[in-house]
Amino acid sequence: MDRERLARFGWALGLLVLLLAPWLGIYPIFVMKALCFAIFACAFNLLLGYTGLLSFGHAAYFAAAAYSTGWLVRSAGWSPELGLVAGTLIAAAVGLVVGLIAIRRQGIYFAMVTLALAQMVYFVFLQAPFTGGEDGLQGVPRGHLFGVLSLADDRVMYYLVLAVFVAVFAAIIRIVHSPFGQVLKAIRENEPRAVSLGYAVDRYKLLAFVLSTAIAGLAGALKTLVLGFATLSDAHWSLSGEVVLMTLLGGMGTFAGPVIGAFTIIGLQNFLADRVGSWVTVIIGGIFVACVVAFRRGFVGEALAWMQRRKLERAAAGG
Repeated sequence: MDRERLARFGWALGLLVLLLAPWLGIYPIFVMKALCFAIFACAFNLLLGYTGLLSFGHAAYFAAAAYSTGWLVRSAGWSPELGLVAGTLIAAAVGLVVGLIAIRRQGIYFAMVTLALAQMVYFVFLQAPFTGGEDGLQGVPRGHLFGVLSLADDRVMYYLVLAVFVAVFAAIIRIVHSPFGQVLKAIRENEPRAVSLGYAVDRYKLLAFVLSTAIAGLAGALKTLVLGFATLSDAHWSLSGEVVLMTLLGGMGTFAGPVIGAFTIIGLQNFLADRVGSWVTVIIGGIFVACVVAFRRGFVGEALAWMQRRKLERAAAGG
């Protein structure tokens, strides 16, 4: 079976498992939470893996949408679908402002600017009266989708989250394979050469940044509807670090890598939290170090590299 067929088989099998998950006795809230963070990691991977921009403040956009959707649905009485759209647009707007400031910087300077601005956003959420301060927004209702389907039913909510995840995943594949995505990869590989070819590099990077923040916001908005709350941990710098961890662990610059990384981290947190308490952070850190040493390309990246080596070896043996 060649690499393309194997990838299609793997995606079809993964989708089948996700479709059947609520009927297999798997706790739906856990899978929904993992899917929300998988969307978040895919958004981050679009920026880091395909554009080469390392943002240390992606939690700010996740939280901007989480708080906005929570407040609009709970306090303003908006429907869940409008809350999701509004949260995504607000995250994109915040991303546009940050991007206009940070996009002209490169490397560690870009990362530091995004981190500093994200910390300012965190302070706003801590002090603003509508966010609930340290208590956060609690008791956000799921409401009715299009006024018909009650999202209070976990299975209805689950299939909404799964549909959004599949749509985002397909959209990212389409973006990366489009001419726009090819320019992003050219910028990642050699930015001076992309400039010399006449591309408006800053515009491409800004558009990629805003797209990434909008998708990250969609993940945060969905998470608020699933769990019913938005808290300061959504905006904390440690969440920005976690999404970096998810992406690198699964495989930066691959489609499936961030999804596997997100399920791995959320699964470990869920499994270990009741058993080892706060030591979960130390254990996950140790696992990350071990994986970086043994799998420097991430799980998916190493698997793809192994398949490529096998293909070359077979070609050499046949020649």
